[in-house]
Amino acid sequence: MRAVITRVDSASVKIGADFCGQIDKGFLVLLGVHQTDTEEKAKKMADKICGMRIFEDENGKMNIAPKDAGAKLLIVSQFTLYADCSSRRPGFSEAARPEISKPLYELVVSECRNRGFEVQTGEFGADMKVESVNDGPVTIVLDV
Repeated sequence: MRAVITRVDSASVKIGADFCGQIDKGFLVLLGVHQTDTEEKAKKMADKICGMRIFEDENGKMNIAPKDAGAKLLIVSQFTLYADCSSRRPGFSEAARPEISKPLYELVVSECRNRGFEVQTGEFGADMKVESVNDGPVTIVLDV
């Protein structure tokens, strides 16, 4: 499982002209599911996302956890994180099929909510427009 986490001042996702998710301060999380991923990996990913201390403390050090910073999460499914770019046309054979990836994506969302976070989402499999105002910018790539 792979996530790209961006610390944001705000982020939103639209389908057509309609917002389906939007947050202010927090994390925009693009989440990719590998074909070999499991529920255990999904829970581990949620734990890592919710514990990622990348908000600055009073000394300007990244040391504050998202819950302590009052962060919200916007989690968007992103199968292209498993693109094979060895040729000019990316291949996606490493990405999990929807019947595997959708339940694992939903499990990550559920686990983050169970940890007390407000979580907004995109719509799995939809053509979405994602906007963000990056803070820092701080962007972290996580693999579990």
